[in-house]
Order: sequence, then C-alpha cells, then structure tokens
Amino acid sequence: MGRLISLVEQNGEPARRVVAATSSRGGEAHIVGVTGAPGSGKSTLVDGVARVVREGGDRVAVIAVDPSSPSTGGAVLGDRLRMHSHADDPGVFVRSMATRGSLGGLAPATAAAARVLDAVGWPWVVIETVGVGQVEVDVSNLAHTTVVVVTPGWGDEVQTAKAGLMEVADVFVVNKADRPGADQARRDLDGMLDLSPAGSGWRPSVVTTVATTGEGLDDLWAVLLGHREFLAAGGDG
Repeated sequence: MGRLISLVEQNGEPARRVVAATSSRGGEAHIVGVTGAPGSGKSTLVDGVARVVREGGDRVAVIAVDPSSPSTGGAVLGDRLRMHSHADDPGVFVRSMATRGSLGGLAPATAAAARVLDAVGWPWVVIETVGVGQVEVDVSNLAHTTVVVVTPGWGDEVQTAKAGLMEVADVFVVNKADRPGADQARRDLDGMLDLSPAGSGWRPSVVTTVATTGEGLDDLWAVLLGHREFLAAGGDG
C-alpha cells in the first residue's frame, strides 16, 4: 500500500496507471473526514477511533495530511510519530501526506490515495486534514461523513465559522471535554443547529469526547455508524 500511494504522490505516468487500475474497483469504503483547528486533538481522536474500529473487528486506513517540511517537502510529522500504538496491527494502515502547498486542508494526492485504499478493500478510510483554519473544508467533498472537531471555549467563534465548518459538518465533536466550557460549547453548537434551515433529514450530531482517555469515543463511533446507515438508506447529508 505504501508503494502504491507513493506512486500516486509522485504523479506522472506511474500515478496514472495506478489510478486507472483502481478506478473501476471499490466503492464499498466509507470515508470519514476529520477537520478542525490546530490543537483540537484531531490526531488523538483519530487514533482512538481506529482503536474502537479494531475492537469491533473491522479494518481502518488513515490518511493524515500534515504541513510540508521546508527542507524536504515531505510531511512534517510523518507516520512514525502518529498512531504508534497501532504500529504492529496489520488491520490499521497509516499514511502521512504533505500538503505540498495545496490549500483546503488536503494534499494533492489525497483523493487518489483514498480511491486506492477503497479499491484494495479497506472498509473504513479516515482522512485527517492539516487543520490550519476555518476554510479547510475540501474534505467534505471527498468524505461521506465529515467530522468537525472543536474544543471548549470555541463557542465565541461559532458565528465566524458558520459559513465554513458549520455548513459541512455531519458530526461535531467537542473534544477535551474535561476542560471548563465544554457544556457551553455543546449548547452553542446545538443552538446554532436549531437555528439552521431544515436539511435532508440528517441533523448533525454533537458528541463530547476526551480523546486522551477514550471517553465518548464509543458514542462517536455509534454516530458514524448511524450516518453510514442513513446514507445507505438513501439519505442525502
């Protein structure tokens, strides 16, 4: 998998061959996009979700988009510093991917890499965006379920974010919920959702978590499964 995705990242003729070989396959993976501001705990949350997926007996692949290194152009954090607890688990695949100057929170090859993972049979693909602001919403065009991660104290920014993250989320996660202000952040989000126009039938869920301890991760997993079932039943949202 690593070599295939490396070919996709390199672009050119090898990348086109990989994409052509996988384009007619797959279609079964459920892609979850996880976005939010820096410091919201996205990586720890994704690590926890992967653990819950594995406890349920399923496999999961993670594409983690990182800032580009100014010296090498590669991902700053890299695979070895992320999700190390799954290093010996063949049911978890982790790949860090550099933005290479691309805006929108994704890397140029993220979509193609997700298609490759789908084509070879990974049932869950989680994409963690680089998360450098409120406009990194490109992941919503790629993911089936978009998770927006916020933290306590974020409530004052809800109005500002409404035109961006507020409109793409299928699930909101108030992470670091053991800190003061978590209940208020949840109320702010619920209040904003109450004022939003009725959509396709799926009302974004608000889940509180403490990713470092695992608190709330089972609730988040239940919501992700529920949204997948909603889409499978023909829902649009």
